[in-house]
Amino acid sequence: MDPTETNLRDAASADHRRRQADEPSSRVARFGPDVPLTLDGGITLSPWQIAYETYGTLNAEKSNAVLVCHALTGDQYAASTNPLTGKPGWWELVVGPGKPIDTDRFFVIATNVLGGCMGTTGPASTNPETGKAWGLDLPVITIADMVRAQAALIDHLGIPDLFLVAGGSMGGMQVLQWASAYGSRVFAAAPIATAASHSAQNIAFYEVGRQAVMADPDWREGRYLDHGVQPRKGLAVARMAAHITYMSEVSLHQKFGRRLQNRDTLGYGFDGDFQIESYLRHQGSSFVDRFDANSYLYVSRAMDYFDLAADHGGILAKAFEGTRTRFCVMSFTTDWAFPTRDSRVIVHALAAAGAKVSFAEIESDRGHDAFLLDEPEMHAILSGFIDAAARARGLER
Repeated sequence: MDPTETNLRDAASADHRRRQADEPSSRVARFGPDVPLTLDGGITLSPWQIAYETYGTLNAEKSNAVLVCHALTGDQYAASTNPLTGKPGWWELVVGPGKPIDTDRFFVIATNVLGGCMGTTGPASTNPETGKAWGLDLPVITIADMVRAQAALIDHLGIPDLFLVAGGSMGGMQVLQWASAYGSRVFAAAPIATAASHSAQNIAFYEVGRQAVMADPDWREGRYLDHGVQPRKGLAVARMAAHITYMSEVSLHQKFGRRLQNRDTLGYGFDGDFQIESYLRHQGSSFVDRFDANSYLYVSRAMDYFDLAADHGGILAKAFEGTRTRFCVMSFTTDWAFPTRDSRVIVHALAAAGAKVSFAEIESDRGHDAFLLDEPEMHAILSGFIDAAARARGLER
């Protein structure tokens, strides 16, 4: 693609993302000065909005509501077609009629997180004071801020409490925050492939990604949308680096090994001889067309800042003191981004707090991304946990 075509494509993409950031294709709840959002950074956000989708029907007692929380680059389209990519929802294997989170039984809510780029207030949204995109003028967001925004939406929908909050990775962090901050409003919680704090290794990988974005000349100090460009190369590299952590060594070897891409011999150059190189480049380039670079900075930073024990004197069990929420914690054997030891820390803290908790380490060669894929054991465990919790809640089939 020549430079002129790239510039035109970037300008069109920037315009489309700006429209999605302010007027998403999904439902959206807008909050004015009467419902300000106080952030961990000490700043109050007003006005603000949150984009969401719902699946299934809320029962008369409003007791069958489920909140599913997305990971770093997810969105509100958990079980419906993404309007930007045309691809199925990120958790369509889990959410839907007859699936583990059965929309014939439950009213499922999926939001775009605060700081995101699909309709919830984020850096690509319009700053009402300037009429331009917030960019880096948006205050830094935390996981707790994301959950406060979700809680305001649940209040807006008139739902007193949630039957279940579930999610993996950053979604699992939101689940833990919900159970800690709003425990009396969460009957059951399923944090999957997650941790109570981001590890130094994960912070390091995301810092590499952020620096790649900010080193791109087209980042323009975060004002690229105003110039009709985007830091394509930097964001693509960030995605490539992060995507490696989502897979496992086993899956990389099985899927690619050292196989060459469209050639029989080494090219003795840097055009990408190997299939794994081509795969990562594709992941990077396709990501640029669906995600905002500044949102990547904000949401990855929120994960870095997450440390649930820190607000409780460094003792994680105190975050769940007196909880009545029942938990199902799951991890995967080849997940090196959020290894099983992170889940065991959560389980031990919950047990120390006297919580009802079950735990499963699932055998899988797919690494961290396993929670998004067809993993029958995970689905069976989640289904069993939900069925038992539903009986305890008095929700009949």
